Formats: sequence, C-alpha cells, structure tokens
Amino acid sequence: MKIRWNWGTGIVIAMLLFMIFILQFVYRVTFVDKYNHHLVSEDYYKDELHYQDEINKESKTLDLKQNIEFTNTDQGLKISFPADFEEEKINGTIHFMRFSNEKLDFDKEIKLTDHSVLIPKELLLAGKWDVKIEWNYKDEEYLTKKSLFTN
Repeated sequence: MKIRWNWGTGIVIAMLLFMIFILQFVYRVTFVDKYNHHLVSEDYYKDELHYQDEINKESKTLDLKQNIEFTNTDQGLKISFPADFEEEKINGTIHFMRFSNEKLDFDKEIKLTDHSVLIPKELLLAGKWDVKIEWNYKDEEYLTKKSLFTN
C-alpha cells in the first residue's frame, strides 16, 4: 500500500506531531516527580484570613526609627535589630523559605547577642531566599519580609 503524499496528508501528520509534542508536556507535569509543583503554603486560604494582620504588623515595623538590617558576612547572614530596643525583650521566629525547594525551608528562634542574630553560611545555600521575621517587643508585634540572594 502506497500512501499518497499531498497537502492533506502533510496537515494530518503535522497535527499528530503537534499533539504528541503537547501531550508529552502534560505527562511530564502530571506524573514526573522531577517537575514538582506546589503552592507556597498548604493552608493558603487560612493564611489569607490573617493577611490584614500581617499588613498592620509590617506598617508598624516601617514606622520604627531604625529597621532590621541584613548583612552578609564571612560567617553567614547577620540580622541586626534596632539598637534602641532592649535585646532581652525581643523574641520571635525567623522563617527562611526557598521556593525552588521547600525541603530547604527552616525556622530559627530569635536569640540575640549584641542586638543581632547570625545565620551560619552552611544553612544558606546559594540562591534566592525569602525571609519572614515575626518578632515581638514589649507585647507589640512586628513583621519584616525580605528577599535575599546568597552566594
């Protein structure tokens, strides 16, 4: 049997190749674990209800005379809190999020030495990190968010 090659046969073959091309992408995204896709937060809707509280905490943080400062050092990332605050009354949590791999996410309790916290370089792989600092001082809640790039 000989297939007659004309413009209709070419269009059908082109459409079949295009469909195969698209379906292989659908297969990869759906079934291959290498292309893991996930939300930023598993409790997205619950987190959305508290979004106004976050806005209020962030605006309170922006009203401070001195804000939190981030400095890259040879030992790691130094996070400095306002010097006019008493360091023993500052507490909270620092959340490090890596959107490219959620297995690298970690939290660190705030334990100040000289108004700063040092995050060792070994914990921070090179790349983009989103840092969220939720902290309290004298029953006032503050929130600082920052995107950082480490080497």
